[in-house]
Amino acid sequence: MRLLRWIIPVLLLGLAACGPARKSVFPPTVNIQQLVVLPSGQWQLTVRIQNNSYAGMKFSSIDGQLQIAELVPVRLHANFDLDIPELAGDVVRIDVLPTSAMSQALAAIAGKGSAGSLAYRVSGSTNAKPEQEDKPRSFDFNGSDWISAVPGIANTYR
Repeated sequence: MRLLRWIIPVLLLGLAACGPARKSVFPPTVNIQQLVVLPSGQWQLTVRIQNNSYAGMKFSSIDGQLQIAELVPVRLHANFDLDIPELAGDVVRIDVLPTSAMSQALAAIAGKGSAGSLAYRVSGSTNAKPEQEDKPRSFDFNGSDWISAVPGIANTYR
């Protein structure tokens, strides 16, 4: 009888350990990898999404805002289909129509090369489905950095 008291809990614990391990999921990091001013005046952003999770994720949209310096922000929105493996990143292109003040601020640093820079901030949410889950989730992001003109490449900022 004593033997059964010990064997049953050990067997139950052993069976519980047989299930698949859950991989940790964390919010992604979003930043601007490159900004190109198009002839129309629109900006083409190359936005990098960094998957910070220990599981692959399928990203489907981004909805947020882009703020240059302390100016009024503009909407940052796109739908896409992007599979990003664990702890990796990938890019998506998003066209944005800047305000005239944003365009003027960017033009002011254009001739300064990497010596001139502008602070930017991106915030919002991205929709993604972790590989071990059935439904997509919304992940908030909030990041800031600086962009500078790329020497030798007109109308391009990184």
